[in-house]
Amino acid sequence: MTNLLKPQVDVRRADDRFKTNIAWLDSKHSFSFGGHYAPDNTHHGLLLVNNDDIVRPGSGFETHPHRDMEIVTWVLQGSLVHQDSTGHSGVIYPGLAQRMSAGTGILHSEKNDSWRLQGERHSDPVHFVQMWVVPDEAGITPGYEQLEIDDALLSGALVPVASGMDKHDGQSAIRISNRYAALYAARMQPGQSVQLPDAPFLHLFVPRGTVTLEGSGALGTGDAARFTATGGQRVTATEPAEILVWEMHATITG
Repeated sequence: MTNLLKPQVDVRRADDRFKTNIAWLDSKHSFSFGGHYAPDNTHHGLLLVNNDDIVRPGSGFETHPHRDMEIVTWVLQGSLVHQDSTGHSGVIYPGLAQRMSAGTGILHSEKNDSWRLQGERHSDPVHFVQMWVVPDEAGITPGYEQLEIDDALLSGALVPVASGMDKHDGQSAIRISNRYAALYAARMQPGQSVQLPDAPFLHLFVPRGTVTLEGSGALGTGDAARFTATGGQRVTATEPAEILVWEMHATITG
């Protein structure tokens, strides 16, 4: 596949994202989402959604359905309460990776109201990135998984967060139902750097901080880069930063 693709690094700036701003939600969408649609910006590789969300306390997404989608949620600040129709519930916080497989169909809610389950009422917003990738098989049994990886992030290296790839079997990564995709996170201090994987499709997102991407220059909070038929570039933090990287060896067709 790579031989048929033209090598390209497409930098997308934070301010160019679609925006949804309502009373309880400040959401920025890297791809077409909801009422925001652009036919030339529907996905990259297998990644359909990369939403950068801030939800006010006491608010959130009421119960709603999903089907045939792998949904990974990564919290940057605050806490998010997840509840779904398979009986799973819990609080997601920074360093805790979470995956929900919608499969044949699932209902879930996500709210910034952790005091219902533990502790005192707070006034802090929750900031999280939610990413959707298509599964490589439709109609699977819905499922849920979460994993604490906060300690691994102390290394400053790229840490596998969620993967369906054979090379991550046995590693501390949540399993997703697509053998062609993997998500990594890195939490870096100034001067630390990581090398990106080499794949037909990569998506680099900077949810906070500033980094330098080899060959492309500075990327700030909310910036992203879409790689096609290339990889191996170094990403270096110029201030405390966090990055999310999808490695994908297939793309959505049809």
